[in-house]
Amino acid sequence: MSVKLIKGAAFALVGALSLSGGSALAQEAQSLDQLLNFVKKGQVAEARENREREQRFAKDKANQASALKAAEAERAREEARSAELENKFEENELLVAAKQKQLQEKLGTLTELFGHLTSASGDLASNIEVSLASAQYPGREQFLRDLVAKMSGSDSLPSIEEIERVWFELLREIRETGEVTTFNAAVSSPAGEIAERQVLRVGAFNVVDTSGNYLSYENGKLSELPRQPSGPYTGWAADLANAGGGLNPFGIDPTGPTGGSFLAAIIDTPNLEERWHQGGYVGYAITAVGIFAFLLAIIRFGYLTSVGAKVRAQLKSDKANDNNPLGRVLKIHEDNPTMDTETLELKLSEGILKETPRLESGLTLLKIIAAVAPLMGLLGTVTGMIITFQAITIFGAGDPKAMAGGISGALITTVLGLLVAIPTVLLHTIVNGRAQRIIHILDEQTTGIIAEHTEANLRS
Repeated sequence: MSVKLIKGAAFALVGALSLSGGSALAQEAQSLDQLLNFVKKGQVAEARENREREQRFAKDKANQASALKAAEAERAREEARSAELENKFEENELLVAAKQKQLQEKLGTLTELFGHLTSASGDLASNIEVSLASAQYPGREQFLRDLVAKMSGSDSLPSIEEIERVWFELLREIRETGEVTTFNAAVSSPAGEIAERQVLRVGAFNVVDTSGNYLSYENGKLSELPRQPSGPYTGWAADLANAGGGLNPFGIDPTGPTGGSFLAAIIDTPNLEERWHQGGYVGYAITAVGIFAFLLAIIRFGYLTSVGAKVRAQLKSDKANDNNPLGRVLKIHEDNPTMDTETLELKLSEGILKETPRLESGLTLLKIIAAVAPLMGLLGTVTGMIITFQAITIFGAGDPKAMAGGISGALITTVLGLLVAIPTVLLHTIVNGRAQRIIHILDEQTTGIIAEHTEANLRS
């Protein structure tokens, strides 16, 4: 029983040693002698591996010591080199200070002159960069900026040619501000398409193309304004661009390309259609009412004009014609020649009463529209003011332009109401005058018929 236990333990030991031993230990021992042999071989292999590992450690230690000595030697060399460079730097600083002092002594009064030249070149470069003349002569500012950078280094002096070129560019800029000239340039459309166009430059104020479109100059590029000024400005620009000489009207922005506030104000000014849209739904309603009133007045005016012509023709005729109000009233007398005066008067009055509504049709509605239109405009103004003040409550009153724009839009409805009311009152007066003139003729003729009928009865 003990032999079996020993053998089992030996097998377990062989299995453990097989993880680190050679191939001989990987075999299963068949006896104790074979087991001892396997253990001995494993110890020999482990001892050999340990000796090899120790040799590697010793070799690496020797290499590290050598590398450490090399690094220390390199550090010493670099420290020596650093000290040498520091000494050289200090010597160079003294030399540069001496040279600068020598340069200042040799320059003398030229230092102030070069300072003015640098300042003038910088200012001229800034002006040329936004000048419309640069659209025709690009790249001029680069020379000036290079010259300023050169003179600011304090180690280079400008040449006579460079000084003369600064003087030339200054004179050319002065000359070009008073020239009206044409040239070809790449222009960007509002859609982003770039094409070659013939453009007209009016001094340093504005640039337009031959079609009269105003152009803007930014970042060295010409582009067509997305929105052109309304009125005759574009037409004047086109006429000037295509003119061969002489005097031509033209809309100049005196603020020039650096500001352009006057042209921007004209462009941003809404036209009639945009102002009408500012009225909103109330403005649309007022417009619809105004159109209805205008059409109604035109229809009634045409009808009453036709009726008036027929009435005048009836006055010249001896026989009653029922195609007009007067003829229908006279026909009552022709149909009842023997009727007593009181009954005839009532019949004629009845006939006039029948004709009056047809003649005065639509007049009351015109009067109502003339009275309601200003009230509708006031309603739109009050509504717009409420919206404006709500926006001020939310966003504050920091932008007076936005607040003024809201108030201006609110007042549009009042203007629309008055524009509808005033013509409607005039049209009502004209149409009502024609209607009353016909009614007056009916009353006059009726009174004459009654008088003649009464006189005839008295004679009989």
